[in-house]
Amino acid sequence: MEENREDHGLAEGKILSVWMILFVALVLLPSIFRVSLGISHFYVKIVIKMLEWATLQIEEGVKKQKAMALENLISTGIIQRDETPMEKEVVGQCRGCFSLADVMYFSKKGCEAVAEDEVTRRFSSEELLSWNLLSRTNANLHHVSWKLAAVWVTGILIRYCLLLPFRICLSVFSILLLVLATTVVGRFPNGRVKGWLSNQVQMICATLGIRCLSGLVHFHNRENKPQEGGICVANHTSPLDVLILASDRCYSLVGQVHGGLLGVIQKSCMRTSQHVLFERSEMKDRHLVRKKIREHIADKAKLPILIFPEGTCINNTSVMMFKKGSFEVGGTIHPVAIKYDPRFGDAFWNSTKHSMMTYAFNVLTSWAIVCNVWYLPPMVKEVLRLLYVLKVLVKCCLEGGLHYYTRKKKMLFTLLTESRLSLLLGQECLCFLGMED
Repeated sequence: MEENREDHGLAEGKILSVWMILFVALVLLPSIFRVSLGISHFYVKIVIKMLEWATLQIEEGVKKQKAMALENLISTGIIQRDETPMEKEVVGQCRGCFSLADVMYFSKKGCEAVAEDEVTRRFSSEELLSWNLLSRTNANLHHVSWKLAAVWVTGILIRYCLLLPFRICLSVFSILLLVLATTVVGRFPNGRVKGWLSNQVQMICATLGIRCLSGLVHFHNRENKPQEGGICVANHTSPLDVLILASDRCYSLVGQVHGGLLGVIQKSCMRTSQHVLFERSEMKDRHLVRKKIREHIADKAKLPILIFPEGTCINNTSVMMFKKGSFEVGGTIHPVAIKYDPRFGDAFWNSTKHSMMTYAFNVLTSWAIVCNVWYLPPMVKEVLRLLYVLKVLVKCCLEGGLHYYTRKKKMLFTLLTESRLSLLLGQECLCFLGMED
């Protein structure tokens, strides 16, 4: 019995040693030196092939059934609408006489318009053109064929039984490493050594965080990467935006104070580097933030500041109007456009609907997080702050393939044309905004 126990203990020790060696060789060391072994690329290619096969299976199944088109199987909005023109419906409703019940038709149309206007769509998850084999985007398409159902079940087993435990363990390790490392580095005296160590710790932990999600990030135009003393502005989809950008460059963050898990991460980062956190409800905090940002960018040796001027998370299909407060402090602006690939998982965080833990669970059980990041040329403040904000916003939209929306487009058009300041925007920006002649 004792010999069997010793043999069993030795076998467990060997297995644990193998796992530790694989973890250090395949995950930790590549993250420290920020090199890619090609594992994520290979994995993403396999997922793409599988999704393409699933799309073909769905199309063939729909053709065989001929009961409904593929467009009807997948919802394209928040509510289902009747596409019949209003004129024909009104003619069918009236029939030559008035009835009080006719009012209900117009009430219905009004409620539909309010429930699904242009702004509301920006705060709901992006709709997919084809099913990505995730349960939460299931439109009963796994019933199309038994082959598709088998692949769907296999995908659930892989994501929940294989990938999820590994990702949770790696996430816990990354957070513990961040907390412990920042605690140690925070005790160093201020200077170049502390600054270098702080940057290395944050970039390594950010890289590990991306590997937790089987992440694959493509950075474009790295020659335009934000420099010290500047302000980096980007469109905002989720807290992952910070993780992705921090894996390529360290920043001083400007953002809202959070509690829970995000609060722990924020406090850890504050020990080694200067960040500007504020409470939205406190007006004093806003003036103090503006003052701190001015002081920060005045020192050209400090890290660039990272700001999300939209002020909230948008579903990565569009960009809302940037708030002008981010541009009032002056300095050089470095625009960045971030675009996620929705086929592998929904990166959008709807904070009004999901808690942070629910969102983290959804992301950890997705196929992967794949996104593109475009560094755009730096911009210097121009004559009018409005034009400055618009040029930065349009640049982000054009590079990221995002849509632009504002309720005040007519007023904007009048202001620009009457003052003849539209010439400063350039024809490309005007065409994008729909203000060309």
